[in-house]
Amino acid sequence: NTKKQVTIDLEKRQFLQKSLSIGILTLVGPTTSYGFYSARKGPSIINQTIYLNDLPDSFENFTIAQISDLHVGPTIKKPYVEKVLNQISIINPDLIAITGDLVDGSIDYLKKDLEPLSEMIAKYGTYFVTGNHEYYSGAEKWLEETDRMGFANLVNEHNLISINNEKIVLAGVTDFRAHQIIPSHKTNPKNALRGSADEKVKILLAHQPSSIFKANEAGYDFQISGHTHGGQFWPFTYPTKKANPYLSGLHNHNGTQIYVNSGTGYWGPPLRIGVPSEITLFKLKKKIS
Repeated sequence: NTKKQVTIDLEKRQFLQKSLSIGILTLVGPTTSYGFYSARKGPSIINQTIYLNDLPDSFENFTIAQISDLHVGPTIKKPYVEKVLNQISIINPDLIAITGDLVDGSIDYLKKDLEPLSEMIAKYGTYFVTGNHEYYSGAEKWLEETDRMGFANLVNEHNLISINNEKIVLAGVTDFRAHQIIPSHKTNPKNALRGSADEKVKILLAHQPSSIFKANEAGYDFQISGHTHGGQFWPFTYPTKKANPYLSGLHNHNGTQIYVNSGTGYWGPPLRIGVPSEITLFKLKKKIS
């Protein structure tokens, strides 16, 4: 019965999402046509240099590609995912970071659409943290699937990235509200650093910008986030900005830098107006005093 209820609830969500999409697209004219084109054409590459104190020399010009909020689901299917794969292949980053909301649905429904991302290659690995939508879609099963695809899942934990015996910390936390669905997944940026005290540069993957407060307290240098979609289209930019400490782009939060990706896909109606989808390519450089 529980399995049947979950299936019915999923079908309801997919129906409502598609209905919302169709409804909005039929209400507005030329602007919506442009917004539809903007959403469906795929993400642009946004280049962003990040200056960090104490960056080891071996990590100068190290690159991290960020994918966030791809939302593979009712309207984002395999062809769109293949566009993302092709762009990642062209920019050839040292490391790939996926900051949640990768999917909107069950593994059985979306496995084939997501499969192209298993072909992504980065010398220092592909890392994944959960977003809120993973928890609507069976987070534990999706973590098993991303592991099978070759991603390294960071569930309130970290990995040391090492080049020439020099290291930086790459940590990742569960979604900011994950505990509301899976209590054991309560997000904890401080615990994610356990055992890494000697490493000077600490980078956090966290789906929601709201993690920045605890990240700053824990001493992170840089947080990589998504979740907001940059508002995606007017007028939703206003409530989205009000609900999050940062809407999009690079900011400095009391000494901890944070970048908020505007989303590699979209959610709800295939519509983006003034807020293009993106894959962010970070280049790390040592900050010169």
